[in-house]
Amino acid sequence: MIRVPGFYTIFWREMLSIRKKFIKFFAGSLVMPALYLVTFGWGLGRGMHVQGLDYLIFVLPGIIALSAMNNSFSGVAITLNISKLYYRTIEEILVSPVGPWSIAFGRALAGCFKGLFSAGLLIGISLYLHVKIVYTPTFFLILFLTCFVFASLGVLAAMLARSHEDMTNFTNFVILPMAFLSGTFFPPDRLPEPFSSLVMIYPLTHAALSLRSIVAGNGVPRISLLILLLYAGILFFLGGKAVKRLEL
Repeated sequence: MIRVPGFYTIFWREMLSIRKKFIKFFAGSLVMPALYLVTFGWGLGRGMHVQGLDYLIFVLPGIIALSAMNNSFSGVAITLNISKLYYRTIEEILVSPVGPWSIAFGRALAGCFKGLFSAGLLIGISLYLHVKIVYTPTFFLILFLTCFVFASLGVLAAMLARSHEDMTNFTNFVILPMAFLSGTFFPPDRLPEPFSSLVMIYPLTHAALSLRSIVAGNGVPRISLLILLLYAGILFFLGGKAVKRLEL
């Protein structure tokens, strides 16, 4: 279903675009997560402990998950939406030998790279500052899965949006609430019912819980892993179908 040369071409095209504007890409990937880290980790959270952890150690996995979400989603959704509605280059790609599933997969991988890059900058800062967190291979696997989930969501949102206003509304009503209510800055059970149960629907909740559980040495919660895998499969499938529908 996925043509290897096709998705690689799409992915490499995005990498070349990043290389041309790397300084802007670097700054954009760093500023917002670093601001969250300084504000919540060293500002509001100084001296606090949550679930037996220093607040900085508690909040950092959540901020890493948040950064992965924001950059994976926006790195795909914004550029793909512009190319579809403004430049209309997506139609040119669709009439080429590159298939719709390859387009969806290549764009999703590019979004994963952007999300991992931003998260990697935060991890690098934490290592430089000697934050007492051990990053295991499992941590990075969950981080990649998180990036793929939101990059696939970016493909789907961009394909369904009929205007730039639609993309803005999607961000305001879906991404923004998820960023602040998904246990990134506090445990989800601190919310009153029914909100503490409703936020468990969000994939970011399970990404933050999984990364935080790994950092605490407890492994990955099975239910969170299953939910993230389901989101990854469903969102990629729907994104690919949306690209294919545009081809028709």
